[in-house]
Amino acid sequence: MRRRRVTLSQIAAELNVSTATVSLALRDNPAVSSETRQRVRERAADLGYIYNRQAASLRTARTNIIGVVVNDVINPYFAEVFRAVENELEREGVTILICNHRDDLARQQTFVSVLQQQNADGLVICPSLGTTAADIEQITRSGTPVTLICRDVEGATVPIVRGDDFKGTYDLTTHLISLGHKHIAMIGGRRKTSSGRDRYGGFLAAMEQAGLSVSETSDVPEIMTSAEGKAAVERLLLADPRPTAIVCFNDLLAIGVMSGLYRNKLRPGIDIAVTGFDDVDGSETWTPSLTTVRNGSDEIGRQAASAIMALVNDRPLPFDRLLIPPKLEIRESSPPPSPERKAS
Repeated sequence: MRRRRVTLSQIAAELNVSTATVSLALRDNPAVSSETRQRVRERAADLGYIYNRQAASLRTARTNIIGVVVNDVINPYFAEVFRAVENELEREGVTILICNHRDDLARQQTFVSVLQQQNADGLVICPSLGTTAADIEQITRSGTPVTLICRDVEGATVPIVRGDDFKGTYDLTTHLISLGHKHIAMIGGRRKTSSGRDRYGGFLAAMEQAGLSVSETSDVPEIMTSAEGKAAVERLLLADPRPTAIVCFNDLLAIGVMSGLYRNKLRPGIDIAVTGFDDVDGSETWTPSLTTVRNGSDEIGRQAASAIMALVNDRPLPFDRLLIPPKLEIRESSPPPSPERKAS
């Protein structure tokens, strides 16, 4: 049978003190003597007492929980964002709950609803494909503060912090062009999201500025994972002209592309240049080390935590819209085109 939850009253009765004393002691309040605090903590542990957050939230109207809703928890970039958000919120005694909507709007709506039912103090959301300003307004109208990360939603009137995706791929593509690459492919990105649209836009702007065209066979949209990157290599190798460089939407795609090239007996960083985006932990130690764009995961996490806590505590917002400047990291995976490819 399920055991009944131990209450503050039970602990108080066993120690012959008031429930108020037990509550203060468990919160380490100095109004209770250190000896009594120790006795209460020990007895609570013996009895298996678990803090009832829901009951506490009825008294304080706060749960000290922030929901973080993103599209891909497997992507190490988001793990870095989570870490930064968590580190900042931990200082304020706040816990995060992570949900993975997989770019499914219905899943996102379900997670948001559950988090609201649990009285989460606020939500940090990387919005799903198809999210509208009305969707965000519906959340805030119910009283739940929201901060957006990594992707923008046109018309949404909530704080947003993300990387400058357009400039990141513009700088990256310009670098490849400066090395002599003319046939450059781009793969990946949900093109109807702000990040997918802007990264592709930065790529196109750099190509057009250099007077270079983009072959339809060298443009592979919508894919996001390393497995999809590996599979895309077969298509890219059949393109005419075959690309001498591949710009990947993120580092996960890049590692998949490099694996696919090895499988086809081609050497990334020698036979074909490969670049990523995000600069996830470890990308500099891959073979070859990955040329990529540092996309400010730590700064995005810190700023998102600052904004959501400002909303929760009714403090002045630190920003409305914040773009984190990208930083190009040039490494081994992006050499000039080989002489025979450059001449073709």
